[in-house]
Order: sequence, then C-alpha cells, then structure tokens
Amino acid sequence: MDTLWLHIVQWLHTLGLHVDGGTARAVGDAAATATAQLDMPSLLALAAALGWASGFRLYAVVFLVGMMGVLGWMPLPPGLAMLQHPVVLLVSGCMLLVEFFADKVPWLDSAWDAVHAFIRVPAGAALAFGVFGADNATMAIAAGLLGGSLSATALATKMTTRAAANTSPEPFSNWGLSFFEDGLVVAVVWLATQYPVAFGIALVVMVVVSVLLLVVLFKFLRAVVRRLSSFFSGSAKVASTCSTKS
Repeated sequence: MDTLWLHIVQWLHTLGLHVDGGTARAVGDAAATATAQLDMPSLLALAAALGWASGFRLYAVVFLVGMMGVLGWMPLPPGLAMLQHPVVLLVSGCMLLVEFFADKVPWLDSAWDAVHAFIRVPAGAALAFGVFGADNATMAIAAGLLGGSLSATALATKMTTRAAANTSPEPFSNWGLSFFEDGLVVAVVWLATQYPVAFGIALVVMVVVSVLLLVVLFKFLRAVVRRLSSFFSGSAKVASTCSTKS
C-alpha cells in the first residue's frame, strides 16, 4: 500500500496538486483499513463482477475500476492497485473509446469480439485473481477460475446475440444491444460493490438467461464463426497469391 500511495502522490504532483507526506500517509492508512474490512461476500462479488463484465467490455471495466480507486469511491484490493496507475488509465481509456465506436458497427463488432476473445477471458480471470492476490492463493485461484468462466460465458452470449442482430438489415437493434451492454457493465460493477448479495442473485439470473440464449441462438454463433473463418481464409489466399506473383 505504501508503494501505491507513493504513485498516487506522484501522479497528483504531475497535475499540480501537492500533497504532503503526512496527509498521504493518513489517506493511505484509511484506505488500507477499508480494504481490510471487505468481507468474503464482497470480495467474491467483486471478483465475479470483474470476470462477468470483462466478457462484454474489458477496457471499460479496467478504466472504471481504476478511476473508482483513484477518486476514492472504492478501496481497491492490493492486487488491483495497478489499475489506478496513470499509464493504465490512459491506455484503458483510449481503448474504451475505440471499442465504444467499433461495437456500434454491424459485423465489425463481431470481428472485434472474435479477436478480443483471446484477451477478455484471460484478462477476466486475471482481474478476478487480483481481488485476492498472492496473500490468499487458494481463494485467488478459485476466483480466477470463476472469473475466467464468467468472462467466457458473457463473451459467448454477447457474440451470439450480436450475430443474431447482425442478420437484420437495420442497424438499430445492434445499436440498442451495444448501449445496453455499456449500461450493463456500469450497473454490474456498481451493484457488486454496493450490494454484494443482491449482485449474487442477479448474477445467477444473468447466467441462466445467458445459457438459454446460447441454446436458442446457437445457430447464429455458428454463422458468425463461419463468416469470420471465410473472411480470414480469403485474406490469407489473397496474400498468398500476391506473394506468388511477386
């Protein structure tokens, strides 16, 4: 925690805000006490929320949680303290903006999700792992497995529903789903941090709905996988032909 608050004080100095050492120490001690008071349901809810929300909007989750820590809205566990670093906030904020607009374009959203499937699931597991950190390795591993599974489930649900929406010629259904996901991420993180038990109930409902959607709309997921496979194989053939001619 001392290293964390040293980084925060240095960051404030770059903004022209000078904080003396005594004040920084007092704030740091208060945050450490608040973090220590987080009970097991709160930590589990936070880990599950980070995993689930990462399947929809990874960069939004990283930026949102980091800013909540910087603004003092929520004391972050030590394993998530790096999310408050200015570099992490800058990168996640930029990627958040890129993803926000890419997610509003039909079929580009599916391609974006397919590429980021290799990032979101491990990142969701890593964020959930960080809630407990190395100090509680057993719970950290369990949380990592939970977060990765929830992230994969959320991502599969997102890709399936988007594939179904993209078959419609009008863009409004796609836009509606995208804005709904934006709000869902904020709501999930807020609910998990404020009302862990209520979030647990909501999470069970969301997982059940996700499973039902995956069963009902599975053919659309296969359709988007085939289309993306054709796209990438076609690009590879074009590149191979060009290289042969040259």
